[in-house]
Amino acid sequence: MASPVVKLGKNRRKPFTSAATLEASFSRRSFVVAAGMGGIGTLLASRVGYLAVIENKKYSLESESNRVNLSLIPPRRGWILDRNGAPLASNRADFRVDVVPELMTDPQGTVTKLGNILGMDATTIADVHQRVADAVGAQPVEVASGLSYDQFAAVGVRLPDLHGVVPQRGFSRYYPTGPSVAHLIGYVGQANAEEYKKDHDPLLITPGFKIGKDGLEKSFEKELRGVPGARRVEVTASGRIVKELETREDVQGQSVKLTIDGPLQDFAARRIGLESGSVAVIDCQTGGILALVSMPAFDPNSFVGGIGRLRWKMLNEDDHIPLLNKSVRGLYPPGSTVKPMATLALQQHGVSPDEHVYCGGGYQLGRRYFRCDAVHGSVDMRTAIEKSCNTYFWTMVHRVGYDVLAPMARTLGLGDEFDLPGTSQRYGTVPTPDWKMRRFHQEWTAADGLNASIGQGYVLANPLQLAVMTSRIATGKNLLPSLIYGNKRPVGPPLPFTPEQLQVTHDGMFRVVNGSGTASSARLNLDGIQMAGKTGTAQVRKLVARGHISDWAARDHSLFVCFAPFDNPRYAIAVVIEHGGFGSVAAAPIARDVMTYLFAPEKALDTLHKLEQGWGGTPDERMRRRYLTFIGDQGVDDPPPPPPDLDISSRVDAESRVAGMKPGSAEMETPTPSPGASGAPITTT
Repeated sequence: MASPVVKLGKNRRKPFTSAATLEASFSRRSFVVAAGMGGIGTLLASRVGYLAVIENKKYSLESESNRVNLSLIPPRRGWILDRNGAPLASNRADFRVDVVPELMTDPQGTVTKLGNILGMDATTIADVHQRVADAVGAQPVEVASGLSYDQFAAVGVRLPDLHGVVPQRGFSRYYPTGPSVAHLIGYVGQANAEEYKKDHDPLLITPGFKIGKDGLEKSFEKELRGVPGARRVEVTASGRIVKELETREDVQGQSVKLTIDGPLQDFAARRIGLESGSVAVIDCQTGGILALVSMPAFDPNSFVGGIGRLRWKMLNEDDHIPLLNKSVRGLYPPGSTVKPMATLALQQHGVSPDEHVYCGGGYQLGRRYFRCDAVHGSVDMRTAIEKSCNTYFWTMVHRVGYDVLAPMARTLGLGDEFDLPGTSQRYGTVPTPDWKMRRFHQEWTAADGLNASIGQGYVLANPLQLAVMTSRIATGKNLLPSLIYGNKRPVGPPLPFTPEQLQVTHDGMFRVVNGSGTASSARLNLDGIQMAGKTGTAQVRKLVARGHISDWAARDHSLFVCFAPFDNPRYAIAVVIEHGGFGSVAAAPIARDVMTYLFAPEKALDTLHKLEQGWGGTPDERMRRRYLTFIGDQGVDDPPPPPPDLDISSRVDAESRVAGMKPGSAEMETPTPSPGASGAPITTT
């Protein structure tokens, strides 16, 4: 029998569905649904099994990390020691507070709260705000260091309301003599974003960790850094510490021992007083550098936590350039300090030390007249050094040619860059005809040679080079300067002159100090010890009245080089005082007192204490008073912030101001006076 059909329309019919058909259709659908659910259940079970078994270790660690916080402990930096083992850079226990901007919900409000809790002044709070704004990612920012326990505890109890605040108990870098070692040792600071990109070491963004930024701190970063420790603490969900579980102590970095004599370094820095300049002292037996001072300087302790913008502004605007290491990067015309070197070159090329030259007050070269500083009469080589007679050297150099001087200058260390860690040196200029053609595309002239023969014109040197030159003249040995104690440098190739030639030069330098020479006021008041030396007055610009005019920046540079004892040289010293006037007035007394300290420290300290009473105290004390006065004259929002990463050694804009002259601007000759006129006296002593 045919199945019944229901009529739906003109040509449409709906098939009849029986109970058996419905049952079969339901069974099929149920099977599909059950299979799908089973598959999903299997997948879920597999995933749960994978997480529970295969990934068990991973999630156990993550679970543990929610309960336990693991943090690095910044390692203590190795100490930097002087030759006697006394610290020039050490560490001291410190309570401090840092912030991590990435973790702060309200940076402005949090910093302001911290400032109120710690009693910070408005200027300091503004500095912290600026550093927080400049910070990148997880880079920590120091808010305050050197806190008392009460201040530290006051922050600790408020931590739940201070997101991103990290109180620290640890060690911070400390420089006992502050400004005295600033340029030599350098300073430390937080790693910047660029440094972290180069080395993705999590230690670099650990709050409280500092790296070397300049000087020896930067040069020996690998040795000084040490190995970090670690701390595991149990915390609540909000991050509050419940208890300390385990601590692994840090390993302190290696110490670095220098040839520097710490007390001598400090004395020399203080003895410079209110002047701007440098002192370099070399051991004539080993070549070890005993002192390398540049003043005025900054206090490296103020850089440890990030220098404030007002302090940066004060340093940056100082016309004495406290941010520049003058001992190795300051370039100056050496003036008459090169005359002993010139006598050695002249003797090598046949000039008899007993030959006399008449000085009538100057030297005629064609239509130009080079004026000496006095009428010296008949002088030989020894007297020419004693009286600093320019006419003698102009006459002799014009006779034998300037080409004999340049090689000797290089032999004695001028124009050289020494292999010393942590010192970014500028090697100056020992001019030659080839050099002038390359530099200025001009021919060398006889006038250039006369200028260079007395340390003027194109000649430039730094104080360390002058000290090396003096040590080699004093000993007759090719000493190489060193800074690392125990790393004795071998003596270089023999110097090309005889003991007899050296003695002539020594005799002239002896008479400069102990005869009727230009530095008789620098005579040592010590029994059995006599000093030999040479003054230099390096011209900054052509002047009618030199060495004592009121404009500080227009005054001549004052130089003095010396060694002692005369009969058995042990120490060589070079002193350069920027715009100090005549060498015998500013530089020579400083060298005398520094040399006195080497043989009779108590006597030298008595002199220094009397001087400091008139100067207003030590450099540290004067700097603190000056800063307080400076911030009193400035508004909090007035100065711009300091650069995010200070690289003091590369301050080219400051360096360009050091020599106070352009190459060749200190030309010594003047046109021959016309009848009835007088030439301006331009001299160097």
